[in-house]
Amino acid sequence: MLRSFSEKLQQLIENYLPNAFSFAILLTFITLIMGLTLTDEGILDMTNHWYTGFWDFLTFTTQMILILVTGYALVKAPPVEKLLIRVASKPKTQKSALITTMLVAAAAGYISWGLGFVLGALFAIEVAKRVPQADFRLLIAAAYTATVAILPAGITLTAPLLVNTPGHSLEEEVGLIPLTETIFSPTMLLTAFIGLIVVIFAYIKMMPEKENVVPFNSEENGENDDFKNKISNTFAEKVDNSKIINYAIVLFGSLWIIMYFAQNGFNLELNILNFIFIILGLALHGSLNSYFKAIVSGMPSSGGILIQFPFYAGIMGMMAGSGLITIIAESIVSFSNEFTFPIFSYVSAAIVNIFVPSAGGQWQIQGPIMLEALQEFDLPASVAVIAVSIGDMTTNLLQPFFVLPALGLARLGLKDIWGYCLVSMVLLFVVSVIIITLGPIVF
Repeated sequence: MLRSFSEKLQQLIENYLPNAFSFAILLTFITLIMGLTLTDEGILDMTNHWYTGFWDFLTFTTQMILILVTGYALVKAPPVEKLLIRVASKPKTQKSALITTMLVAAAAGYISWGLGFVLGALFAIEVAKRVPQADFRLLIAAAYTATVAILPAGITLTAPLLVNTPGHSLEEEVGLIPLTETIFSPTMLLTAFIGLIVVIFAYIKMMPEKENVVPFNSEENGENDDFKNKISNTFAEKVDNSKIINYAIVLFGSLWIIMYFAQNGFNLELNILNFIFIILGLALHGSLNSYFKAIVSGMPSSGGILIQFPFYAGIMGMMAGSGLITIIAESIVSFSNEFTFPIFSYVSAAIVNIFVPSAGGQWQIQGPIMLEALQEFDLPASVAVIAVSIGDMTTNLLQPFFVLPALGLARLGLKDIWGYCLVSMVLLFVVSVIIITLGPIVF
């Protein structure tokens, strides 16, 4: 049944879904219309909010481009690529390829959502090259879905880390909320691991029949470049391929990494994750020349991020500046009670995430609203953090913001995988609603 439904949905999407960039533009106009009709803001006000927010993601855009290309370069380092190929060579059937890909992506996503999105996609590509009977589109979608599914238990989940950081914006209201009450709580762990099992089962059921499989195509989806060092003859080539210079900068960078973890513990935020990728990539490639070639090879996959993220920042600017986020959040939780508050908070976060696909930005705006509403009920503040975090996670399968790196690496379009992602989103929604509703009662 799932196979038939996903195939019909995929056909529908292929006919009617525009590309990811057009989706962002359409979402911009939807937000504009909502602001003009649901708030007191005029067209000039909304235009100002849009442009003011347009550049707010510049740092985040650079971080995401770096995590994509440095992750790509890291995976293309000879030792890592050999290991990846060895693991990717184990599956022999479409089913085993699918399960292996999802487990590897989930493991990487547990460590870091950024690592999961990049490593999952690259591993899916390597598996697809070696298992021609596996559908390439399905593997890419499965890798992304597995990363999203495991995120509630991921150790780099934004909102729980924020409210456990001294000096956070809501510390006076709620204090510090330990990770044992959020990421490591039974609610989050059950949502993540039961959700992962459910989506793995769903993807097995959605596997296309042999005659409908779309395999990896080296011409359409790209092949690896050779980043090996060539024999150095000139002084310039000797500098480019010098191991001494390469490992000197590796040692220098490693010193800071050691200092960082000594001062901050195991806090894998984006900047340090990118820095680790760069230093580790240099170490594994062995020369500046080899590493630089790998970075250049990975750059074409970042085009979608570069042009689309500013438009999402503009949407976020309109949502925040006009008060639309407040209206959506307050309207949904206004009619909730102690039993229904977690689920309504979850739904509001899922809706807001479609327009504000940045967990940190969403929590900074929506978090205070949820915590203020929570004061009417006998519930801990962690309930709001959990509900908003899982709601944000669920609609990542609808909102193409975070799938852009995977699509860039695989050289696929949004319509190639969106049908599979939407089926997974519905299933994760059901799992999340049940666990979030019963969590405060049972645990």
